[in-house]
Amino acid sequence: MQQTTQTKTPRLKFMVILAAATSVILVFTLTPWNIVPTLVTEDVSVIAVTDYGCVGESVLGHSVVVADCGAGVGDVVSATFYVPAMDQNGYYDRIEAKLTMVNP
Repeated sequence: MQQTTQTKTPRLKFMVILAAATSVILVFTLTPWNIVPTLVTEDVSVIAVTDYGCVGESVLGHSVVVADCGAGVGDVVSATFYVPAMDQNGYYDRIEAKLTMVNP
């Protein structure tokens, strides 16, 4: 009588390769470096004065509160604030350009 031995597939090895491939795909798909906030300093124009400080609007369209601000409405002050990196590096603009190429 002849005995046959069956070898099991290396499940652990397969799972490690699958996890590594999934991680690489997720890193390149989600692009976390575009989500991380970036510190930006720019001149903002004051649109309102409140008890907490001046509210200004940046060139990027973000509302920024500048504490201890003595400026009036319409003045330009310097403000430091965080924005997502994708606002800085033009990521949204590139995506929008690609979408317009796809949709006639």
